Amino acid sequence: MSKPIKNIIFDLGGVFLNIDFQLTNKAFIDLGVKGFNEMFTQHFSNPLFELLETGKISDAQFYEAFRQEAKTTLTNEQIKTAWNALLLDFPAERIDWLQQISKKYRIFLFSNTNQIHYDCFIEKFEKQYPGVDFDRLFIKAYYSQNLGLRKPYPASFQAILDEQGLEARETLFIDDTIKNVEAAQALGLQTIHLAQPLTVLDLAL
Repeated sequence: MSKPIKNIIFDLGGVFLNIDFQLTNKAFIDLGVKGFNEMFTQHFSNPLFELLETGKISDAQFYEAFRQEAKTTLTNEQIKTAWNALLLDFPAERIDWLQQISKKYRIFLFSNTNQIHYDCFIEKFEKQYPGVDFDRLFIKAYYSQNLGLRKPYPASFQAILDEQGLEARETLFIDDTIKNVEAAQALGLQTIHLAQPLTVLDLAL
């Protein structure tokens, strides 16, 4: 029998932040970059993106390496704008729900992201919710580029459990990507695969 849940670790994209990978793909196609979809999807990323997501390379190094990989002469700003095109909005009802759920559980965020995306979605959030600090909605928000580790590697989940002193069996992990969910499950966490069209509002917690 499962132990009662005390802690919840949430993913970000597809959970609180609406995202659409195809918008970034289209933005790059419109800029003349062929085959971006082969380089980056929700379920696969070229080693270049993994280096960016784990903070191993700087934004400037990413732009330069991207130009080489994609055989393009786009400016940093053009790459940044297209790269951020997938980031949409934070539906108000999900943020309200999050604020309510934080009264019942110890809540954390764990997102595979990068500093370029982080700067963009934080700016979007601040415009939508003036005076609200997104990261402070959680006991701690973990971002892969700061942690130096990304999902689905077991060490990434273990680092959070260890730092926060969480027991895996008392911790629920919610993500929209199945391989991340399976990795958390293998470590003994309780899990929910939040596949579309489900949203957090459909969860009975």
